[in-house]
Amino acid sequence: MDKKNALRAGALAAGTTLMMLLMTSPALALTRDDGDDPGSGLSVADTLGLYVLIPLALFAIIAGLVMALDKSKDRTPKAKSGTKAGGGTAVDAKV
Repeated sequence: MDKKNALRAGALAAGTTLMMLLMTSPALALTRDDGDDPGSGLSVADTLGLYVLIPLALFAIIAGLVMALDKSKDRTPKAKSGTKAGGGTAVDAKV
């Protein structure tokens, strides 16, 4: 990569970073707006329960239901038939 392309990439990265910082500055404001009524904050246990434990529990419930209600009977992998490219014998798929 020559110096000109490196300079362009650096300028683009710096400009993008600067624009992102300028766009997010209102999110960091400390003054309240009219009609703003924030609730009480979440504790660490509340946050972990809401954003970690509940999604994991939902995943486990859905995966359990899918496994329990699966009606297919064939659970064994099938052996591949045919030959490899370039000639050869059939390969058994058992591991």
